[in-house]
Amino acid sequence: MAKPTQSELKILQILWDQGPSSVRDVHEIISENKEAGYTTTLKLMQIMAEKGHAFRDTSSRTHIYSASMSEQEAKKDILSSFISSTFKGSATSLVLQALGNNETSQEDLDEIKKLISQIEKTK
Repeated sequence: MAKPTQSELKILQILWDQGPSSVRDVHEIISENKEAGYTTTLKLMQIMAEKGHAFRDTSSRTHIYSASMSEQEAKKDILSSFISSTFKGSATSLVLQALGNNETSQEDLDEIKKLISQIEKTK
């Protein structure tokens, strides 16, 4: 399955947050932050259904769309692909790059240490 585009990810985020929704529902949320045509939203959602990124329930006059994957599954898949293509498969390189390019708060560092500790316990 092809990776979702940025526009498709925005729609998926709405579907994850709101649950199954009509095109009109999704379009109204998108329109709060960006000017977009209804037909553009409709076409994107139809393409997402064709690609397998969304399910379309056509049992009623108003078609209802839902995400075909969980948010966690999508993030894992996208991140895995990103690490593979950008960091030659090295999660370490990704983490070092991220931590080196940003000011990391003590709270974030504590959370990272906690996660590392949890991972070490499971190995």
